[in-house]
Amino acid sequence: MLIAGDIGGTKTDLAIFSNEAGPHSPLEQTKIHSADYPSLQTMVKEFLAKAKRPVDRACFAVAGPVINGRVKTTNLPWVIEELSLAQELNLNRNSVHLINDLEAIARAIPILRPSDLTTINAGEAVPGGAVAVIAPGTGLGESFLTWDGSTYLAHSSEGGHSDFAPTDTRQVRLLEYMFTVFDHVSFEHVCSGIGIPQLYRYLRDVEHVPERPEVAKLIDSQSDASIVIIDQALDPASPSRLCSATIDLFLSILAGEAGNLALKFLATGGVYLAGGVALHTLRLMKEPAFFQRFKSKGRLAELMGRIPLHVVVTPAGLMGAAACGLENSIPDSGLP
Repeated sequence: MLIAGDIGGTKTDLAIFSNEAGPHSPLEQTKIHSADYPSLQTMVKEFLAKAKRPVDRACFAVAGPVINGRVKTTNLPWVIEELSLAQELNLNRNSVHLINDLEAIARAIPILRPSDLTTINAGEAVPGGAVAVIAPGTGLGESFLTWDGSTYLAHSSEGGHSDFAPTDTRQVRLLEYMFTVFDHVSFEHVCSGIGIPQLYRYLRDVEHVPERPEVAKLIDSQSDASIVIIDQALDPASPSRLCSATIDLFLSILAGEAGNLALKFLATGGVYLAGGVALHTLRLMKEPAFFQRFKSKGRLAELMGRIPLHVVVTPAGLMGAAACGLENSIPDSGLP
C-alpha cells in the first residue's frame, strides 16, 4: 500500500491508497495544519501509527522545486529529502518519491471525473492540445501538460514567482506600492493566500477604501487573514466594501495570469484552476467578469474564447500524488 500526501504551506492532506482501490478512493485520510509539526517525517509517522495500515511506498507532493530528490519548501521551514524519508519511514530507498505540488495536480487532470470540475467556459478542447494549470493556495503554483502521442505528460514550474505584470492603471499603482514592500514583486505576492492581505492593505492605505473597525479587528485576530477577507467579501447580509474590492482585484489578476498561461503554452486542451483560494472564491469566478478578463488578450481574444476553462473542486494534489506513487510501485526487493 501507498502513503501519499499533498504538503502545502497551510495544510497537509495525507492518505493511504491501494492499487485495487486506485487514486480516487483513499483507505484512510486526514487533514493536518502543516505548521503544527517540525517536519514531514513527524507528521507521517503519527498518521501511520494511528492508521495501523502497513505501507511499502510513499509519494509526496510538495510546494517547492524538487531537484534530485530534495526540496526546500517555499512557505514552510522544511528541507525534505527522499533518502532520509525512506530511512525514517523504514521503506526501500527507491520506493519514496517527491514531486512538485503543481506537477501532482497536473498528473490528476487526465483522471478527473465530471463531478471533480466546475466549468467556467466549455470552449472547444483540441484533442492532444497542451493543458495549463494555475493554483492559488497559500502561494501561487503553475504547471502544464503536453501530449506525447499516447498520453499526457505533467511538467512542474515555478511560474508563480515570475514578475508581476500589471494590466491596468490600478494594477500599475499596486505594483508601485508593492515595490515599497518587496525588492522583487512576483505574481505570488499579489495572487495567492499570502497576497490577498497585501491587496487589502494597498486599497486601504493608498486608495483609502474605508475599512470597517469590526472587520479590521477580525482580520487581526485570525492567523489566516485571506480567508477572513474572502468571507467578509462574500457575506450576503453585510459585505465589506474593502474586502469586496480586494477580492475583485485578486480575481482580476488571477484571470489575467490564467490567460497568460493559456497563451504561453497554447493551452488548447484547456486551463484548469485549482487550490484552496480558487475554491473559496468560486462563486465570484462564475460571474462573467472573470472570463472576460481571462480572454482579454487583444488580437487573440477570439482564440481565448475557445479555450476551455475549468475549476477543480476536488483535492487534486493528493490524487495526483497517489497516481504517481501507484504508477511507480516496485517490489520491495532490497534493504532501505
